Amino acid sequence: MFLSEAGARPRTREVSPAERKKWVEVFKACDEDNKGYLSREDFKVAVVMLFGYKPSKIEADSVMSSINPSTSGLSLEEFVNIVRKKKEAQLYRNEIRHIFTAFDVHYRGFLTLEDFKKAFRQVAPRLSERTVIEVFREVDRDSDGHVSFRDFEYAMNYGQSES
Repeated sequence: MFLSEAGARPRTREVSPAERKKWVEVFKACDEDNKGYLSREDFKVAVVMLFGYKPSKIEADSVMSSINPSTSGLSLEEFVNIVRKKKEAQLYRNEIRHIFTAFDVHYRGFLTLEDFKKAFRQVAPRLSERTVIEVFREVDRDSDGHVSFRDFEYAMNYGQSES
């Protein structure tokens, strides 16, 4: 409903020359034998270098299954495209976290109905209280009277089509 309509989806953005240069340098550093591609293990090291975490087996499988089967690994352009998408998703998640934190004025890690009402009075003062309550109930997926970050993120990403 409301949040799913208002929530922005990750958008494609231009990669700055400095970012691209960094990604190419990481690609080259991980392509130790100058093969022109990254193997599964090379990709994992590159992700650690760029994002600070080791990708799961599922993530690595997903990436490696998406490449051209006639090649032995991830080309530079495929790598840059994957990194760009990961960066966009990371930035989008940070935006959602920022919005949630702005609503969570008491720093409890969850939002109450009162938090919602206060936030909506600021951002959408003409919205009826009934609508705000509907939105809160829609976003509170487990009906515990609290909207966790996970609930909030889900609503921003996917909306709630069951209602």
